[in-house]
Amino acid sequence: MAHVELSLSEAFAPAASTEQESDNFGQWSGMVSRAAEPCLLIDAGTTVVAISSSGCDLLCLGAPEDVIGLPLLEGGLRLVDFTASPSELTEQETDKIPPLLALHSGRLARGLLRVQGPGSDAGRTVDAISTPVLTDGAVAGSLTFLSAV
Repeated sequence: MAHVELSLSEAFAPAASTEQESDNFGQWSGMVSRAAEPCLLIDAGTTVVAISSSGCDLLCLGAPEDVIGLPLLEGGLRLVDFTASPSELTEQETDKIPPLLALHSGRLARGLLRVQGPGSDAGRTVDAISTPVLTDGAVAGSLTFLSAV
């Protein structure tokens, strides 16, 4: 019969530091850039700070370096409505997409997006879940995870 000993000790928890909190946005930026999952990070001005390669593929945006530093809605992202003959969303409608809604409301946001790539007629449906990213207690941007529907 096997013998197993278990030893319990205090869990190691790094000391809280204000430097780590103030660099929260930078930490997310690095993680999003390296992520295998489709994800996107925008700052408070809606500029794309980081996007994963798979996020670019899903949103029909090309390569991450082509999008980073541009406003989310001016970097080639073409959002269309869910009608039979898709047309681009109005400014009032784009304000309600999850990445922007999480940014402006300071709350979690989820919704479906219809993304149209170059030369694509119907577009593709993407599920987006966004959360605000805080720096020093204030909303500094939003982090969005994406998946094809």
